[in-house]
Amino acid sequence: MEVSHLDHLTSIALVTTAALLCGLLLIRLRQPAIVGYILAGVALGPTGLKLVSNTGTVQVMAELGVIMLLFVIGMELSLKSFKTVYKTALSVAVLQITMSFAAFWLAGQFLDWTLQRIIVFSFATALSSTAVAIKILEETGDVHTPVGRTTVSVLIAQDLAVVPMLLIVSAFGSGASAAFDIIGLKLAFSIGFLVLLIRFLSGRARIALPMAGWIESRPEIMPLAALAFCFTCATLSGVAGLSPAYGAFVSGLIIGNSNVRSSLHKATEPVQAVLLMAFFLSIGLLIDINYIAENWQQVLLVLALVMGLKTIVNVTILHVLGEPWDRSFHSGVVLAQVGEFSFIICAAGLTGHVFTQDGYNLMIAVIALSLLISPMWLAVARRLHDITIRRIATFPPSAGDRE
Repeated sequence: MEVSHLDHLTSIALVTTAALLCGLLLIRLRQPAIVGYILAGVALGPTGLKLVSNTGTVQVMAELGVIMLLFVIGMELSLKSFKTVYKTALSVAVLQITMSFAAFWLAGQFLDWTLQRIIVFSFATALSSTAVAIKILEETGDVHTPVGRTTVSVLIAQDLAVVPMLLIVSAFGSGASAAFDIIGLKLAFSIGFLVLLIRFLSGRARIALPMAGWIESRPEIMPLAALAFCFTCATLSGVAGLSPAYGAFVSGLIIGNSNVRSSLHKATEPVQAVLLMAFFLSIGLLIDINYIAENWQQVLLVLALVMGLKTIVNVTILHVLGEPWDRSFHSGVVLAQVGEFSFIICAAGLTGHVFTQDGYNLMIAVIALSLLISPMWLAVARRLHDITIRRIATFPPSAGDRE
């Protein structure tokens, strides 16, 4: 990473300090810290203050951050709790993807989009942000309520769908039917192995990992042991032709259901924080402020359509599947933003020449803005919901009111 007229060490200090200050500011405003990291990237990036001219190092750290993010998700996934609600959660996730595909397919008929572009857009917009949604639930005190359990279970189901999505989108750059056949085999294997692993881990007590006692007795080596296991599984997955993120998720599942889960999770928290900061900071560096300024009407229109339609679809699906109206509405609005993994899916689509740079800039802007306004969207939606409920309750007016 290079910053004009500053050496490498000073540039790293500048980036981390900006991320820290923006994160603290957003926390002070009761917003997720990751939003502050994105804003720091925007401020320092090519279309901001232009202090960061070469983002190579940050991009490498961001890739490690993606691996760590999936590792953490796998480690924090409680399979026994998820097992009690998995049918509803998986049904919601599948229907969200299906409805998203249907909406973009209809739009694609008028805009002459390819099937590949429709798939990438539908995958990207179907996902919600686990980090932002959970932060919103924490702020509203709903993490451990039925609303929180429903929302978190849907987020977990979406996270499980990320790896197959990445495998599918990664095939678009090849353009050969043989390559798609290979991807199909890899996809079938990855899903099959994941299902078997989940069934194995959820059907027994926590597994005992080799040398677990020796590692726990040496706190200084615990973070290295966890990272070594994570990156080894990610490397093996990449060598096998699968996504490194898949291996990271599998390694997280194994540790998360082992006898050293608590100690390893606590030991890796500082490393997680740094790498995830780099991931969201890199997202901010990708945002083109000039593009948003020149196309603000289009960006705002697409943003409103995506979040509005996602809210309607989420609420409808949850209610149809048996959730009470109030719970469906709350969960549906919390899930209205577009997720962090959507950035990765769009980047894979750009690499595969599924859409142009302008299309990519539009999606990046919409995803980032949806993360920024998500807490505000919840507040406005709940206010409108309460007003509507009161009006319905007082309609028709009583005889006294009419007089």
